[in-house]
Amino acid sequence: MRQFWRTMLRSPSGMIGLVILVLVIVIAVAGPFYVSNSPWRMVQRPFVAPFTLAKVPLGTDALGRDVLAGLIFGARVSLLVGLVSTLVALVVGVPLGAVAGYFGGRVDDALMRFTEFFQTIPSFALAIVLVAILQPSIYSIVAAIGIVSWPPVARLVHGEVLSLRTRDYVQAAIVTGQSNAWIIWREILPNALSPVIVLASLMVATAILLESSLSFLGLGDPNLISWGYMVGAGRTVIRQAWWITVFPGVAILLSVLALNLIGEGLNDALNPRLSREGR
Repeated sequence: MRQFWRTMLRSPSGMIGLVILVLVIVIAVAGPFYVSNSPWRMVQRPFVAPFTLAKVPLGTDALGRDVLAGLIFGARVSLLVGLVSTLVALVVGVPLGAVAGYFGGRVDDALMRFTEFFQTIPSFALAIVLVAILQPSIYSIVAAIGIVSWPPVARLVHGEVLSLRTRDYVQAAIVTGQSNAWIIWREILPNALSPVIVLASLMVATAILLESSLSFLGLGDPNLISWGYMVGAGRTVIRQAWWITVFPGVAILLSVLALNLIGEGLNDALNPRLSREGR
């Protein structure tokens, strides 16, 4: 663990990403205590320019709503969707990939063909269809993103388990009569976690982008404001009020950039030998 943090602290990209992400989390958690306005409430006249009124430092949108309040409450939605949908994808993808890689044969063929079926459908198109069928809500969005995100996890875990199941310690566990579930859970998966953790950090970023895209198209939860919704709401008046679109767009950019930088830092920390060879 100490070596992990030493390597992580020596990674400029990882530290920059971590600082940005911590800042976003602090804003999402503590921001509502600073901004008492509801993001849906009209607090001033429409199209107040940023940095002109102290009450609305980032200006207002076409309906007179506080842009800063929207950014703060939107951070909660984006982070929540990103984390929960990634957990859903991991819960589905890790067991499928582990079972397929460990047992091989017909089980492997059946599960991998099932995985490839999902990968043949464009992820964004499938997410749109699922959310439209289930009706837009935070639950349907999380479910849709989780469903379209698990195949890469399954394929990664499948490849790792294939390489690990022939190791001596796994064969020793088989000889001593340990159950298959115990071997997968205690012997194989702990040694396959490093690439999964790196992939998970990148999946959170992808999930935030997917949620923003769905909200931009009007398929977000109508009861929750999000960065994608703000960008979509301001696109028709971008020449008149650029800040309505630019500020949430920058928030999405920084959050996704931070998570990708963290992924790079995690890769350096968890796979230092592979990282050096790649360079």
